Amino acid sequence: MSDRKRTSASGGSSPARRRRGAELEGAIYAAALDETAEVGLARVTMEGIARRAGTAKTSLYRRWTSPEDIVLGALYREYPVERPSPGADDLRGDLVAALTLMRDGLMQRRFGMALRSVVDEAERRPELHKRLYEEVFDARGGRFTRTVLQHYADHGHIDPARLTPVVVDIGEALLLKYGIDAHAKPDDAYIEAVVDEAILPAVGCTVDGAGDRRVRNRGA
Repeated sequence: MSDRKRTSASGGSSPARRRRGAELEGAIYAAALDETAEVGLARVTMEGIARRAGTAKTSLYRRWTSPEDIVLGALYREYPVERPSPGADDLRGDLVAALTLMRDGLMQRRFGMALRSVVDEAERRPELHKRLYEEVFDARGGRFTRTVLQHYADHGHIDPARLTPVVVDIGEALLLKYGIDAHAKPDDAYIEAVVDEAILPAVGCTVDGAGDRRVRNRGA
C-alpha cells in the first residue's frame, strides 16, 4: 500500500489543498518579503522562497526567472500608494494621510527590513538600483506627499514653482530621520507637526490653530 493510500485508510490528514492563481501568487510574494527580511537579498534563493511559501520551486520558475524578480514584485505589490482627495479640497488632511500611509506601510517592520536589504544591495549594483526605482518607487508614485502636492498644484491651490525637489522630500525625509533617531515610528502628533510646521509653510500656506484646521494660501 502506498503512503498516500495508507494515510487515507488510517484516517490521517489529507494532502494540502493546492493553491492557484492569485492565492498562490500572494503566498509567494509574502514568502519573498519574509525571506528577504530574515536573510537579506543577497542570500535569497528560489528554494528558500518556495519552501517558505509551501510550494514547488517549479511554480516559481513558471513566472519568474530569479529571486530578485519575485522580491521586486512583492515590494511593488505592498508599496503604499497615496491617493489625494478627488476634489482637492483638503490639502492638510491629504498630506497627513500620505505620511500616515508611509508610516503604517513603508515603516512597518517586515516590509521595512526587506526594503532596506534591497536598497543596501542596490547601492553596490547599479542595475538593481535602476530596477528598484523603475519597478517600485517610480511605478508607485515616487516620493510621499509629492503626489498630493502635485495634485493640488494642478488644481490651482498652490504654486507649482514651489514644488522643488527639496520641498517634495521634506515629509519623507523627516519621518525617516525620526525613525533613525528614535528607533521607532513617529506618532500622529509628529506627523501633523511635520505637515503644519514644515510642508505647508514651504508651499506658501498657513493653517488655523483651532477649529477645523483650515489651510490658507498666503499668496491668495
